[in-house]
Amino acid sequence: MKDPYETLGVSRTASDQAVKDAFKKLARKHHPDLHPGDKTAEETFKSVSAAYDLLKDKEQRRRFDAGEIDASGAERPQPRYYRDFADGRTAGTHAAQDGFASDADLEDFLARAFGGARGGGEAAFRMRGQDASFSVQVPFLDVANGATLTLTLPQGRTLAVTVPEGSEDRQTIRLAGQGMPGHGGGPPGDAYVELHVQPHAFFERRDDNIHVDIPVTLKEAVLGAKIDVPTIGGPVTLTIPKGSNTGKTLRLRDKGVRNRKTGMRGHQLVKLKVVLPAGDEPELAAFLEGWSPRSGDTPRKEMLS
Repeated sequence: MKDPYETLGVSRTASDQAVKDAFKKLARKHHPDLHPGDKTAEETFKSVSAAYDLLKDKEQRRRFDAGEIDASGAERPQPRYYRDFADGRTAGTHAAQDGFASDADLEDFLARAFGGARGGGEAAFRMRGQDASFSVQVPFLDVANGATLTLTLPQGRTLAVTVPEGSEDRQTIRLAGQGMPGHGGGPPGDAYVELHVQPHAFFERRDDNIHVDIPVTLKEAVLGAKIDVPTIGGPVTLTIPKGSNTGKTLRLRDKGVRNRKTGMRGHQLVKLKVVLPAGDEPELAAFLEGWSPRSGDTPRKEMLS
C-alpha cells in the first residue's frame, strides 16, 4: 500500500488537525455519493479513508513512524539481536525461545498437551483453533441503520457479518466459532471484526445525533417554506420559519441514530445555510438597490466596536 502521508498529501511532521483537514478535503472531493459509478473515485476514496484510519490513531501513527507496522496496519518483522539470546542459562534453547523457563518445563507441557503419549501422540492432541482478527470498511448509513455484510477472507471463505443498528467506528464484533479450525477435533476459534466507518458526503454523527448543513434559497429563508431534507432513514419535510438566517439550527426529533443500550433515537440537527442564486437576478438587484433594512445596523457592528 502507498505511504499514508503521501496519500493524504501531508508531511510526516503534520499536526493531527492538518491530517484531519487534508482527509476531509479529499473525502469530499472523491466521495462515491458524489461520483456514482466512478470506480476511480471510489478506489481513491477507499485509499484516503484507509490512510486516515491509520494516522488518526496516535498509537498506530507512532508505530508506523517507528517501522513497527506497514501502511496496511500489519506487523512488520522486527530484527532480533544477539543480546536477545545472550542473557540467562537457557539462552538459545527451544524452551527459552518459546517462553518456558527450562527444557524440562517445555517437555512437561508437551506431555500434558499430548495426553502423556510419547510416540504417535499427535492423534491424542486436541486444541482449540486460534482466534482471527479482521477489519472492514463500512458505509456510514450501513452502520447507522444496521446491515449484513459479506467479508471475503484471503482463503476464499466468506463470513456474514451482521452490523447492529447504531454501531460505532472501531467497534469490534465477535463471530463465535468463525476463527481458525481446531486441532484433533478441538473447537474452532472466534473471529473478531473491527468496523471502520467511512465518512458520509454530508451527514456527521456526534453521539446519537446526526448533524447536516442544508442550503436554502433567499426566498425560502425570508418568507419561510416547507422543504424536503435528507435523513438517515430517507427524506422528510422540514418547515423553515420566516426570517431564518445562515446558522439557524432546526431539530428533527427522533431522526438520529438509535442507541444500542436504551433503544432511544437521537435527533437530526439541521443547520441552515442561505445561498444566493447562481445566475443574474436583475429584479432582485433592482429591489435591493432601493431597499434599506429598518434597523440600519450592520451585521459587523460587534466586530468593529
